[in-house]
Amino acid sequence: MKRWSMTVMGVAVALAVDARLSAATLAGPGEHALTMARVADAAQRADDEQQRAEDARQRAEDERQRAEDRRQRADDRYEAGQDALEEGEWARAAERFRQAAAAGQGRVDAAMYWLAYAQAKLAQNADALGTLSDLSRTFPKSRWLSDARALEMELRRSAGQPVSPEAQADEELKLLAIQSLQHSDPAQAVPMLQKLLQGTQSPRLKERALFVLAQSSSPDARKVMTDIARGTGSNPDLQRKAIQYLGVAGSAENRQLLADVYQSSTDVDVKRQVLRAYMVSGDRARVLAAATGEKSPELRQEAVRQLGVMGARDELWQLYQKETDAVVKRQVLQALFVSGDATRLIELANIETDPELRRTAIRQLGTMGASRTGEALTGLYQKEKDPALKRTIIQSLFVQGNAEALVAMARKETDVEAKKAIVQQLSLMKSKVATDYLLEILGK
Repeated sequence: MKRWSMTVMGVAVALAVDARLSAATLAGPGEHALTMARVADAAQRADDEQQRAEDARQRAEDERQRAEDRRQRADDRYEAGQDALEEGEWARAAERFRQAAAAGQGRVDAAMYWLAYAQAKLAQNADALGTLSDLSRTFPKSRWLSDARALEMELRRSAGQPVSPEAQADEELKLLAIQSLQHSDPAQAVPMLQKLLQGTQSPRLKERALFVLAQSSSPDARKVMTDIARGTGSNPDLQRKAIQYLGVAGSAENRQLLADVYQSSTDVDVKRQVLRAYMVSGDRARVLAAATGEKSPELRQEAVRQLGVMGARDELWQLYQKETDAVVKRQVLQALFVSGDATRLIELANIETDPELRRTAIRQLGTMGASRTGEALTGLYQKEKDPALKRTIIQSLFVQGNAEALVAMARKETDVEAKKAIVQQLSLMKSKVATDYLLEILGK
């Protein structure tokens, strides 16, 4: 027997199905056929209009995703530069920070500072000074300027002298000594750690110094941590790391400090970091408060995402029922998926009145596996009247590889276009069940 590809077979089957069902549909007196044709034409126009609206929404979503992807790529390059600094790979670090700065997304001023730092380590002092000058000119209000000025002073003092590669080892020894001092004489260690944090040391050493401070219960260490978390006299990277450490510790005192930082800050990125710290510390109440009361849509969506990561199913359900913003509700659906709440997604796929939100719920169910949601999707298809939503259900069953359900639906389906849509999906599946059904149709 000639071996057909699944795609070619699918085309042949679709043509066969189209011919048989179209003939059946148009059979009867001429007037009846004409009326049916007009109804079909009107239905097609409605479908086309709905498809155009869906395409427009999808284009907007694609553009948002592309912007997010650009920002993520810039962040990835920045983090790769940080990794290279930790490994002492100065040339690689310089290249990654140069790429991150050129991307024009996210932490451009931070990337420029660390580019200059890496250039200094390569003894490219003139280039480093030029980069610092560009940083000051391009970002005159950047919180990296104090670090940049400190690095510039160091470079000018050592003008014409190569940067000593042993400096990294010296810093390591200094930090180890301060860590030991922290246990024996914390009052003396805190000022040293603070000075180290305000210097031109590598990111790794500054993070370790901050970690030592975070472990201390002394009032002086607490004050330094509080100031850095609030962004007082620190660069954004250190502030971000301080917020992270406060979340890891997770004490009631730290949670209150995080709440104070959140309330006092107008920086969206800082607030986003606090929400993530809430998640790490298990502070559902404050995350839910942000999800319900935050005015910034971006931050509300971030809070909803964190509720999903926390598995806060009940809180998400309460939020969805009260929410009126469709964009936020869509994010809640995504969070319910992340939390694994198939039961409520099934309920919303059945009762939600907004077609776009129903479509989102159906798509999420498709990614949750046939054993968990296949039966629910099949039942939903049997009741559904909207052709566009029926296609979404078909696609969801395809995503979960549920050939059995699709074949069962195809056997019962009498609508030409719906049956063709099912056959098309079956033709793309590497499944014996799908192949047997396609051959069955061709053999009739």
